[in-house]
Amino acid sequence: MTEVSTVTKSPSSRRETTGLVLLFGAMYFVQGIAEPTEGLIAQPVRSLLKSWGYSAAGIAGFGALLALPWSLKPLYGLLTDFVPIDGTRRRSYLLLTSAASVLGLACLYFIPVPVGAYRQLLFLLLVPTVGVAFSDVVVDALMVEKGQPRGLTGLLQSVQWAAMYGGSILAGLVGGYLSQHGHQQEGFLMCAVTSFATLLLAWFYVKETPQAAKKGRLGLATKELAGAARKPAVLAAAAFLFLWSFNPFSMSVLYLHMTKQLAISEQFYGFTISLLSVGAIVGSLAYGTYCRRVPMSRLIHLAIAAGVLSTLAYCGVTGKTSAAIISVIVGFTYLTGSMVQFDLAARACPVAAAGTTFAMLMALSNLSLSMSTALGGWLYDDWSAKWGATTAFNSLVIAGALSTCACWLLVPLLNSAIKSDA
Repeated sequence: MTEVSTVTKSPSSRRETTGLVLLFGAMYFVQGIAEPTEGLIAQPVRSLLKSWGYSAAGIAGFGALLALPWSLKPLYGLLTDFVPIDGTRRRSYLLLTSAASVLGLACLYFIPVPVGAYRQLLFLLLVPTVGVAFSDVVVDALMVEKGQPRGLTGLLQSVQWAAMYGGSILAGLVGGYLSQHGHQQEGFLMCAVTSFATLLLAWFYVKETPQAAKKGRLGLATKELAGAARKPAVLAAAAFLFLWSFNPFSMSVLYLHMTKQLAISEQFYGFTISLLSVGAIVGSLAYGTYCRRVPMSRLIHLAIAAGVLSTLAYCGVTGKTSAAIISVIVGFTYLTGSMVQFDLAARACPVAAAGTTFAMLMALSNLSLSMSTALGGWLYDDWSAKWGATTAFNSLVIAGALSTCACWLLVPLLNSAIKSDA
């Protein structure tokens, strides 16, 4: 123990730790800006679709389809773990995915899509979305490889979350400005340049010893994943994550309600996204102070309550002041519920297939979110035609909260499954 402590405190070890913190912090800061579904261009894309005359169903459906690459994370994990390119499992994939992101975003800037070209815009944005989602898996794997032997995984995860939401703060401000002034095209260029930073970081700072592919390991990993998926704890956690994420109230509906019905400017809406990110940072830091002192059985109840509150809070949005205050509250509560989900998923995963099982659970959560987003957009349009936009909005908020409340029905099953696998 003394030897480890000495090594940890050595100047070279401190420099190495600082280097890892800066590397992973920079990569996640870039992701907070460049990720197409919730980053800098998310609002400009919604405003572009709105200017083309698309309704909530069209905009929400676009977002749902665009987010589908995040549901393929287990596939990315298997590839980066067991199918090396040119002898490397991490560096090569980071270079390829970053290059794909830069290419897709640059094409959108230099070759503007025609007005109303919904499918063309979606196709070109899917390229960087796949790139960012794939690189997210690779960076997480790299973080475990570099951080676990040094006991730095907790520190690096904390830095990653803070950096990503730090990027989201900037993304909200810039995205709002671009949308307000009709400069959506410039957003694509900014994200292309930002993604190029990841390419440079991977090229110069991600070092990896070349290794040959191990025959049979991919098939074995697939079998381990299939076996893990049959475990009661994993099945119960999967059901909980799917239901918690299945919320028909989405950011697309919120965006249209605030900018059209409440006549809040695009720029101020972007400011509320930045405030939401501030609340999320506080929520993530706060979770780290109590997560290990509170039993998971109680944290599960906290996650459900936080999820319900993060949705119901939007019933109080009536203007700029309420929108600003509620955005901070929602950021804090939503991230609190999300952190419990991540923690629950990590604890439910069997050690033998932890990485791929965790990716599978997160992919299921992302799939649920995409499905509910599309449903919510359709319901908002349908209810708006029947009852008016304000009633439709409030009804969708209540429906989303009730959907999250349904998670309490799974709590006995979840607790029983986790105990049986303990």
